[in-house]
Amino acid sequence: MYKIWNYITNYSLLLIFGAITALIWANVDATSYHALVDYPLAENFFIGHPHLDEAGHIHRTLTLHYLFNDVLMAFFFAIAAKEVWEAVILKNGSLRGKKAATPLIATAGGMLGPVVVYLGLAMLFGSDTYDAVKNGWAVPTATDIAFSYLVGRLVFGAGHPAVRFLLLLAIADDAAGLVILAIFYPTGELAVEWLLLSLAAAILVFLVANWLPRTLDRHNQIRPNSTWVRKNLGFWPYMIAGCISWYGFMRAGIHPALGLLPIVPTIPHADRAFGIFADAEQHLHDLLNDIEHKLKTPVEVILFFFGLLNAGVEFNAIGEPTWLVLGGLLIGKPVGILIMGSLAAHGLRLGLPAGMRTIDLLVIGCVAAIGFTVSLFIASVAFDAHTLLDGAPVQDAAKMGALFSFAAAIISLVVGKLCKVKKQYI
Repeated sequence: MYKIWNYITNYSLLLIFGAITALIWANVDATSYHALVDYPLAENFFIGHPHLDEAGHIHRTLTLHYLFNDVLMAFFFAIAAKEVWEAVILKNGSLRGKKAATPLIATAGGMLGPVVVYLGLAMLFGSDTYDAVKNGWAVPTATDIAFSYLVGRLVFGAGHPAVRFLLLLAIADDAAGLVILAIFYPTGELAVEWLLLSLAAAILVFLVANWLPRTLDRHNQIRPNSTWVRKNLGFWPYMIAGCISWYGFMRAGIHPALGLLPIVPTIPHADRAFGIFADAEQHLHDLLNDIEHKLKTPVEVILFFFGLLNAGVEFNAIGEPTWLVLGGLLIGKPVGILIMGSLAAHGLRLGLPAGMRTIDLLVIGCVAAIGFTVSLFIASVAFDAHTLLDGAPVQDAAKMGALFSFAAAIISLVVGKLCKVKKQYI
């Protein structure tokens, strides 16, 4: 239990505190809460929410909400991208080879199931509801890695093979979520020329700060050029390239919080990874891992403000979108993972990890139904804050569904008992 609490304090405590503070504040004094969220930091700035003035010209307002959601959350998604990149590219990456086949197919079920349930229930509620909520189909597809991992350890025990299966599934879910955000939730019309700016920044920093020093050091074990670059330049070339890439994403019409993704693969990295929650990760000191270690505390502070600025939903906003998101997560996730995981394991004969039963897929699906962080983020970009359904904001109602997805933790413990899960600690 000590280790589990340690994980909570390391990865999620400030986020929870921010979300709880927002919920209380919004229901006690909604006016002052929304004044904070929309507080303008700079008018007519080069970044921010775009607006048309009376003359028809676009000007941007940098608000507190924009600063954290669109600018600083880029560091959170960069860390997620780092885990996905290592899982895919490294020789011992967790998402490579036959061992990852069943979790990857189960992940597909864990994303398709929620979409089918969400849109299917929306149709049953009627055309008005469907038209109002259809753009939020991706909200219930997310899995919160940290919280799901913690609950998975409580349900299965730290040594159960289902915990590793769950972690693979959650990482793959994150990768798919990044693709969904980039493709299906643009911030404007796609401007390819600005994407070329991001691509150019990534290629240039890779060639100058990574490839060239290594090439010059070929056949020289002392590696003087790479050492000089690491010692004197550090992460700064990648920070500058990241700023350029972020700006390119913003101007290209792709959500700028994804703007650091092209830079992550260009950073020198270790030849192996131990996994996002492994203690051994602390002892890797390649530049990519060093950057992640240095970002940990700032990102936790960012997540606190993300929770504070996004989770402030008034309880009277609870409505049909809330139940659609919950239905997608609590029904679609477990059923989708069970069906597709079983198909992969038995129909395609890819098998399950030794010591794991087919019914464990259902329990894993219940654990993976905790959406929270990424579900909140998708809800904030999928719906306009002013869109109403039956007089209540659709965005707020969907966010409430993401917050209520914590119920999956209790459901997972109950389903684990019913399915006679035997905890393993070694």
